[in-house]
Amino acid sequence: MPWLTAAIILVLDRLSKMAIMRHIDSFDPRSWIEVMPGLTLTHVHNRGIAFSLLNDIGPLPRIALHTAIGVAVVLIAWMLAHQAHRGAVPSLAFGLILGGAAGNLLDRIIWGWVVDFLHVWVRFGDHTYAWPDFNVADSAITVGVTLLILFELVTMRTQPAPEESIKAPAHAPADAADSKDTEPAGRSDLTQ
Repeated sequence: MPWLTAAIILVLDRLSKMAIMRHIDSFDPRSWIEVMPGLTLTHVHNRGIAFSLLNDIGPLPRIALHTAIGVAVVLIAWMLAHQAHRGAVPSLAFGLILGGAAGNLLDRIIWGWVVDFLHVWVRFGDHTYAWPDFNVADSAITVGVTLLILFELVTMRTQPAPEESIKAPAHAPADAADSKDTEPAGRSDLTQ
C-alpha cells in the first residue's frame, strides 16, 4: 500500500502541475482562478523550500539544497521499506510523504523550481490574510507528517512505560523450595 500511495500522489501532483502550467500564466495575476472565497488557483515558481524560504539563494547553495532534498527522498524510501510492518497508518503516512517529496524533487530536477498553485486566504474587514501558495505534493507531505505524529502520540499512550514493563512482581518467592504454594494466584482452586 505505501508504494501505491506514493505513486498515486506523484501522478496527481504531476497532472495538477501540468494543468496549471498549461492554463494559468505565472506572470499574470489576472489569469488566476478564484474557485471560491478563500481559495484561488495561481501559478507560482518556488525556488526555495517550504513557504518560499530560501527563495533568493545563489546557485551553489541551491545545488546543496537540491542534493539534501534528494538524500531526504532516498532516506524516506528507506524508512518506508523498514517501517511498513508497523501497520497501515505509518505505511500510508510514509507513502504520502515519499510521493510528495518525490513530486517536488522532480520539479526541481526538471525546471529548477517547484510549481505552487493553491492559494488559501481569508478576508477580515479591510485585511486579507493569506497562506503561502502550495501544491498537491506539499499537502501530501503535511498530511503524512501529521498522521505519523498522531500515530506516535497514540501508540506512546497505549504502551507501558519502560520501567513498568521490567518491574519484578510485588511478592515473588525467593526460592521455589521455600514456598508451599507455587501455583499462580487463582489457579490452585482449579487443581483441587
